Amino acid sequence: MSSSPTPLHLAVALDGAGWHPAAWREPVARPRELLTAAYWTDLVTEAERGLLDFVTIEDGLGPQSSSHTEPDGRTDQVRGRLDAVLIASRIAPLTRHIGVVPTVVATHTEPFHISKAIATLDYVSSGRAGLRVQVSARQNEAAHFGRRTLPAFRFEDYDTPAVQEAVADLFDEAADHVEVVRRLWDSWEDDAEIRDVATGRFIDRDKLHYIDFEGRHFSVKGPSITPRPPQGQPIVTALAHATIPYRLVARSADIGYVTPHDTGQARAIVQEIRAEQETAGRAGDTVHVFGDLVVFLDDEPGAADARRERLDALAGEPYTSDARIFAGTPSQLADLLRELAEGGLSGFRLRPAVIGHDLPAITGGLVPELQRRGLFRTAYEADTLRGLLGLARPANRYSATNA
Repeated sequence: MSSSPTPLHLAVALDGAGWHPAAWREPVARPRELLTAAYWTDLVTEAERGLLDFVTIEDGLGPQSSSHTEPDGRTDQVRGRLDAVLIASRIAPLTRHIGVVPTVVATHTEPFHISKAIATLDYVSSGRAGLRVQVSARQNEAAHFGRRTLPAFRFEDYDTPAVQEAVADLFDEAADHVEVVRRLWDSWEDDAEIRDVATGRFIDRDKLHYIDFEGRHFSVKGPSITPRPPQGQPIVTALAHATIPYRLVARSADIGYVTPHDTGQARAIVQEIRAEQETAGRAGDTVHVFGDLVVFLDDEPGAADARRERLDALAGEPYTSDARIFAGTPSQLADLLRELAEGGLSGFRLRPAVIGHDLPAITGGLVPELQRRGLFRTAYEADTLRGLLGLARPANRYSATNA
């Protein structure tokens, strides 16, 4: 008797008009609306219609660039964006089930601010918040803040000892950033607010805790000003392409997004993350590993490839990505996801090449195909993002020490 397939988790990564640089030039793209609340509300509503676990919202601290390390002078691609956390807070109350996970650049953002912002997002979404933690090594972004200088480096030099040391330092800082954020979320016990009009007691001051974090990068006393979020700990996620960021996922995250190009690579990456989890003392914790894919999705065989070629011609060059690029039908994509999942991935974060075309193709084409195969939910089974991901609400670390 064959065992029933394990359902997959599915998220979608939202960025401007889509992940292909010429996406904004498509008739379906709505380029004039990219900086409106209505545009983002429509996207997340569509994702929720497809019963997706969550959306991520891209962000950055400098204009988008076709270069990994510096600004470019291009005028033919989308430049400019809204703040991801604020978009998330605007959208969250207008949805009911889907998780909302904005990107946060830890390198130049204080963990106290981020802790309070994501806790607030968890309140306005009734327990559906997360964050995607990102680092920045770009000199131009550091110059916006004027607090530090970062060494110049070319992407080609990534494997040199000097660059590896600088990158390791940025990711160590990100791990400390997440640790501070998590401690601040726990700095109020769940029942710290009494709110008893009769006795005039609103708060139990003994249930607020200093976190007293002292590290190389941060010194944070606490407590937070925002009570413990509804989920206790909102979801922390990170994109990772190599050992140093895999270590961040293993130490600090609930979900890592990775970019394998085949099942063997997926298996090797998952094994490396699991080994790093063990080293970090987190072997017993559930850390989801999601595969990232850029998708061009069309019902007609050959149509997605033709669309990709047409967009490449508009852009003046072939589109490349850190992630595998898929062009094909919903059925072919379902085959690929099932195959990659055999490498140990528990879900996928899909990057729609043209959001106006490929997001509805995910919700209206891929999702029904996965449902037919028993690989995806047919209804939302939980009210919180932790619940959708099969993660229990964690105990508060400070009330445990109190007891």
